[in-house]
Amino acid sequence: MARPAILNSIERKSMLLIGDFLIILASLNVFINHAIDKEFISFELKTYMFSLGIISYFTLAYILDFYNLEKVAKRRHILSQSLYITALYVFVVFLAAVIFFDVSFWRIPLLIFLLLTPLEIGLWRLFFGNIFKIIPTTKNVLYIYDDQTEKNLKEDLAIINGEEMETFYTVKLTFSVDHHSLKNKHMFLAATEKIDTWIINTKSYSSLPPDLERILLRSIIKGREVLSFTSFYENTYEALPIRSHNDSFYEILQLRNKKIRYLQKVFSFMVNFFLALFVGLIFLLSVPFVYLLNVFFNKGPLFYTQKRVGRYGKEFKIYKFRSMVVDAEKSGAMMATANDHRITPVGRMLRAFRIDELPQIISVIRGDMQFIGPRPERKVFVTQLNSIIPFYNTRHLIKPGITGWAQVKYKYGENLEDSVRKLEYDLYYIKNRSITLDLRIIFKTITTVIFSRGI
Repeated sequence: MARPAILNSIERKSMLLIGDFLIILASLNVFINHAIDKEFISFELKTYMFSLGIISYFTLAYILDFYNLEKVAKRRHILSQSLYITALYVFVVFLAAVIFFDVSFWRIPLLIFLLLTPLEIGLWRLFFGNIFKIIPTTKNVLYIYDDQTEKNLKEDLAIINGEEMETFYTVKLTFSVDHHSLKNKHMFLAATEKIDTWIINTKSYSSLPPDLERILLRSIIKGREVLSFTSFYENTYEALPIRSHNDSFYEILQLRNKKIRYLQKVFSFMVNFFLALFVGLIFLLSVPFVYLLNVFFNKGPLFYTQKRVGRYGKEFKIYKFRSMVVDAEKSGAMMATANDHRITPVGRMLRAFRIDELPQIISVIRGDMQFIGPRPERKVFVTQLNSIIPFYNTRHLIKPGITGWAQVKYKYGENLEDSVRKLEYDLYYIKNRSITLDLRIIFKTITTVIFSRGI
């Protein structure tokens, strides 16, 4: 007997979002139609306030990672996060109503809005979390591989099972096209009835045995999900698995690269222009503050410069506020680590809030960098990593950025394994650049700065 339908992560997030939307709509209705004195409000003002309320809530929710299903599943996160975000939201709406719309309030409905909104969101999310303890949330997987991919079997199974990140997939059955047979076809067929997803990691679909192809076709007709391992990895982890590609990878990437829409290019230009003005102003205002810290607590040069590798392998000079001791690399080039002993106390504070990165605006203005792109590395490390990691130079197809997909998705890189993972995120960005992805990076960067997360 087939298992009941399982909602994927997008469908679960949609349910969560719809529930939040209805609660926010109801709370705004109380606030706008009952808490505000009617003589102060018109239809146009109501429209503006409804729009402001909805946009401000979902913007805050996205920035503060409110739709992370892993956190929603953990009861200890639900109430604290719900109270924090909705309290911030009602404060923003209340403040906007006072400052921008100059309205007066009836106290009891206002109190209902201020107190009940966080409570309603918290209870809804507790209910949502309990629903998915009853409804199946994990898809059973049949993993098919061959001799060529068997060497990575243990690692691939760990990736699918979500040992590093929740994937909502569990491998229940494995099949090698080179070593397993379908002598007991009926038993295998019965086992596949409990399978929700086929993940195929072979050199080609044509390598599947005819009997297995027929069972696969039967599963497709029944509505089962069929994915290549590369597609699964890209869709789930939002990164490109380097070792799953062959030599045609460069052609695929360059072809996609040429098809970037004109609208995305215009958006990228606008982001760089307006953020250059905004970040440039913050940079100028920060110089006196950092200078004083430097004079009293961080003796040495205010700035440090270094050559980095940019687009098409061309070297350029970057500028940062100095965050390490003077002569930090007197014994040779060393890759920085999250808890690097060379970082000064002042430097640690500057790095925590990305203040040390502000002078990179100079490189953006000069055209060597953009705001969003792969992080630029030094020539010595590029040469070293390119000799070890396949396709490493592909990250130089676009201008490097102050922030990027790898920085907001992965921890601080300290070793070869981290460099590989970050490259997978960089290549995903290069392949899938879009306005939506750029906006996600901008919002996640804001979250990173707010919570002082290492990148």
